[in-house]
Amino acid sequence: MTSRATAKPSRAPRSSSAAERLRGIDAARGLALLGMMATHLLPTFESNADLTPTWIGLTFSGRAAALFAVLAGIGLALSTGKQAPADGSRLGAARRGIALRAGVIAAVGPTLGGLEVNLAIILVHYAVLFLCVLPFLGLKPRALCAWAAGWILLSPVLAYLLRPWLLLASNPPLKLGHNPKWEDLSTPGQLLGDLFLTGYYPILQWVSYLLVGLLIGRLPLTKALVPWLLLAGGTVLAVATKSLGVAAMESWGGRAALEDVLNAPTYPLDSVLQVNLTGVPQVGSWWWLASAAPHSGTALDLAHTSAVAAAVTGACLLLGRLADWLDLDLLLPLRGPGAMTLTLYTVHVWVVAGFYRQPLPAGWTEDGMYFAHAATAIIVGMVFVLLKWRGPLEWLGHGANQLGRMERNSLR
Repeated sequence: MTSRATAKPSRAPRSSSAAERLRGIDAARGLALLGMMATHLLPTFESNADLTPTWIGLTFSGRAAALFAVLAGIGLALSTGKQAPADGSRLGAARRGIALRAGVIAAVGPTLGGLEVNLAIILVHYAVLFLCVLPFLGLKPRALCAWAAGWILLSPVLAYLLRPWLLLASNPPLKLGHNPKWEDLSTPGQLLGDLFLTGYYPILQWVSYLLVGLLIGRLPLTKALVPWLLLAGGTVLAVATKSLGVAAMESWGGRAALEDVLNAPTYPLDSVLQVNLTGVPQVGSWWWLASAAPHSGTALDLAHTSAVAAAVTGACLLLGRLADWLDLDLLLPLRGPGAMTLTLYTVHVWVVAGFYRQPLPAGWTEDGMYFAHAATAIIVGMVFVLLKWRGPLEWLGHGANQLGRMERNSLR
């Protein structure tokens, strides 16, 4: 009896910490979803005539999607052993489960891609990213740190060297110009070229985010100092990388050199560098690699957005601890939608597609439409969490994951 009594206190903190960690991660994922919705529904520039960046563009562009990807890596780490990565048969089963889960996401992606909508849909890229990091699931933090740093530094250079060949030397150019859809399977070379290099979320560089996420997920997140280190270290690195990119463009002659390459005097490169470099052909000058522009895929951009994701994750983990201390579920409005992002993101895209090239309903504004989407996501997410339900697509993904893991057991 005495030994059992003394054992209970040692178990309670671990249980509390585990719940706290999951609340913080789900809350960060919910914040990423709301941020992506903001960039979809709210203007990132003041107007077509005056391309002055809005606060939405300056705050969320590039960062929300990167946070989403980093959190995917964290989730994979937490589901494959946390600090002690799975090995042997357990690792093989985990890889199969993740691959089947990626298959569910990949099936949803091209279905949404067939919709007529002015959004860059991430799901096909997201699914392929899951497959790309399968070889790294068994690595420990030190190895993951080396791989993540190397990928951030070298993948943009490789992309810069390969991109002109894909766009200019290939016939037709290996660029889709639209979201991946089922019909694109008939041209696999073009589809893969777009997914990995020429598309909105180039997988070659975006593997960096999942490697960073795996690294964070392998850290002892329940230790008192780790969230503080993520918050402080992420903030410092984010400020440093963005400052370096701005200095390179504005003080060291980078923007002037790129304007010469573009040879378009009226093109608002200054505004684009602040909000979104997608669609700009980053060829003809090594100065492209010196910017930290959102969606530029440069080393500075990848490092900056990864650092922001680390800082946000640390902040959410700390808020989870505060909520635990106050005995109040302060994070419920964020962790609710964060627990079912695949379902809510899918519904969000379907609804936006329904209004494509259509006037907003009478009395509605862009702000009102965003708050309707955000409020619906928050309310539905909270209800599902409180009832302990999985979202419909999360249920399918979980079932696929479990099937992959069970397959190995059935062979024994």
